[in-house]
Amino acid sequence: MRILFFGHLQDITLQAELVLMLGESGSDELWNKIIALHPGLAPFRSAIRLARNQEYVGSDARFIDTDEVALIPPVSGG
Repeated sequence: MRILFFGHLQDITLQAELVLMLGESGSDELWNKIIALHPGLAPFRSAIRLARNQEYVGSDARFIDTDEVALIPPVSGG
């Protein structure tokens, strides 16, 4: 699956995207793999939203290798 990082998450990971092959997996499995690769994301996990194929998903979402998964940090502005 293609993982996209936005905002300050790119600064933490030093990349805009990465490709993972996990087979079918749940949110926790996906997060565990991403945090294993980029431990600096761990403190922000509870504030980051996941989007699968351009739609926000909940913590019960399932992912497959052909999905595009975006990690969306909190956004503020006026």
